[in-house]
Amino acid sequence: MSPVTNTITPSTSLEAPTSYITAPDRDTHEFFLRKIFELILRENIFDGIQREEKVCKFKLPKDLKETLDFEVGQSPVNNHQELVDLMEKICSLSVKTGHPYFVNQLFSGLDPYGLAGEFVASSLNSSVYTYEVSPIFTMMELEIFEKMRNIIGFPAGRGDGVMCPGGSIANGYAISVARYKKRPSIKAKGLSGGKTLVMFTSEDAHYSSQKLASFEGLGMDNCIGVKVDSRGKMIPEELEKQIEKCIAEDKEPFLVVATSGSTVLGAFDPLEPIAEICSKYKMWFHVDAAWGGGALMSQKHKNLMKGIDRADSVTWNPHKLLCAPQQCSVFLCKDDNVLTDCHATHATYLFQKDKFYDSDRYDTGDKYIQCGRRADILKFWFMWKAKGIQGFEQHIDHIFRLKEFAVKQIKNRESAFQLVLPEPECTNVSFWYVPRSMRHLDTESIEFRDGIHKIAPKIKERMMKTGSMMVTYQPLRNTPNFFRIVFQSSVLTEQDIIYFFDKIEELGEDL
Repeated sequence: MSPVTNTITPSTSLEAPTSYITAPDRDTHEFFLRKIFELILRENIFDGIQREEKVCKFKLPKDLKETLDFEVGQSPVNNHQELVDLMEKICSLSVKTGHPYFVNQLFSGLDPYGLAGEFVASSLNSSVYTYEVSPIFTMMELEIFEKMRNIIGFPAGRGDGVMCPGGSIANGYAISVARYKKRPSIKAKGLSGGKTLVMFTSEDAHYSSQKLASFEGLGMDNCIGVKVDSRGKMIPEELEKQIEKCIAEDKEPFLVVATSGSTVLGAFDPLEPIAEICSKYKMWFHVDAAWGGGALMSQKHKNLMKGIDRADSVTWNPHKLLCAPQQCSVFLCKDDNVLTDCHATHATYLFQKDKFYDSDRYDTGDKYIQCGRRADILKFWFMWKAKGIQGFEQHIDHIFRLKEFAVKQIKNRESAFQLVLPEPECTNVSFWYVPRSMRHLDTESIEFRDGIHKIAPKIKERMMKTGSMMVTYQPLRNTPNFFRIVFQSSVLTEQDIIYFFDKIEELGEDL
């Protein structure tokens, strides 16, 4: 192995050695970086995600270790060619989440405008905490947050907001500010003393509420799961029963987290009656619209979240239904000051009060629990510039139409497929595939339920090994394993949906 060199020599090949210097040099790095960008364009953005290409080239960990050298050590690689070769393997062996047939998670697609914003944000390498360091991104955040609050329906778009590293942390902000509003002394004194604080969410809500309840010192036992109906929607009467039970036990209810677009069934909790209950008991009302929030961009579908304007705070992930590149998550609240009041520590090495501009307004970092923070706003702002609300609305309406087409396909193939929900609300379509060997069985029998539980995992294994598509599966409460296709990318067509169901039948016909 050759040593790391600090000698800069002009190069138009990849045979040049690497350098320890932490700055790009045109002679040393331009040819290398161009090759990397060519690789990205070919493998990740254009050729590598065509329908005829594989979604993944799955390998078990032991086989992957034999294919790619994961070891790092004392000495560098010999030259830039070795780095390009490594990167080519990384691209080739990674799951292509931009592939049309990746419908496995609540993110997919590869928006070109968002991607451009991501590239630029990475190359500028900003940290968004003060205006002097990130003037452009600070102004973008203020603009986007106000527009999102207006769309939600907060009065005159007033309030505040923060970018978050994912919806889980955004939901954690809701716990933090709701707790502070209920008991401001917690900021300085902590949780000691006072009644036990209790929060409520639906039993189908995202697991982040429980995790963050533990992380923030409330304890998972004090995050109460409220019963849902047959469609996965929180039952308001059950919520009120749980609140009354909590009060009877001399505990203090402080927060309700409703869900707009649950992870599995895509259910939208009834926001208006939940808001009434929160008002009655003087509790903070948070809506986790991480998944479903994008539907607010559509005149046709925004009524799924009727009553969201009554929320005290909202989680909204543009990287989900709107297809911004990961990660792009926003926490918005109606109160102008609570984020700062709850989290600010006034570190004088960053947030000096004698700056030559309005630091109270434009040095936004003190309201965050983070310090260093990527400029995730750029990709979403750039997408909004490129498409406008009109473009977002067209995207949302398209994927909801695809959902409706998929439901019709399943109903037309009722011997082979069964819907979990007859009419799903969001673009999650959950269903069972029933192989020929089981179609004579009573669907309520133990034999059928035990058998169908094993089908989805086996088909998923075959999907992964062939790389033909990626669709997730899961059980839910007492329901056996079922598939869940998530329609999110507007590159999908009706022909793609037909392919999905044909492929599942093909992979499972001998089971």
